[in-house]
Amino acid sequence: MFVRTAGELDLPAIRALLVETWHATYDAIYGAERVTAINDDWHSLASLHARLDRLDAEFIVADDGAEIAGMAFASAPEDGKTVMLHQLYVRPGRQGRGVGGMLLDEIIDSFPDARTVRLEVEAANAKAIGFYAAEGFVEAGSTQNCGKQDSGIPALIFERKLA
Repeated sequence: MFVRTAGELDLPAIRALLVETWHATYDAIYGAERVTAINDDWHSLASLHARLDRLDAEFIVADDGAEIAGMAFASAPEDGKTVMLHQLYVRPGRQGRGVGGMLLDEIIDSFPDARTVRLEVEAANAKAIGFYAAEGFVEAGSTQNCGKQDSGIPALIFERKLA
């Protein structure tokens, strides 16, 4: 398994990974119809493509040569001291095998001036909360609009201070 920068040709596979992972994780929380609507909006090819060109961001995949097992997207707007981890997803069949940690390490290494990594996580997603807690993140607040402005999706905010 190796981690590399995502490219345009990866986008259909990344979308498929996100659709699979979101349904596996969130159908029981939000319902399949709402998850499909979120996937069609947040994980459309056009939405993913827009992330490739951001200068203040890093868009990476974990690839074993046969399939993309995970992806992460983060940005560090303004002064670059705070990294916002927007997405870190690992295909359900590949979870628990170190892929998420590899992606997180690469994201952190990609922003050498960062002092804090911040993320939003669904309060009912105990598996993700456990992963982030094991990686040194602590709860630092909450939001009523996870993912994008006016989403209406509540989430917890977690942070990890960097050296």
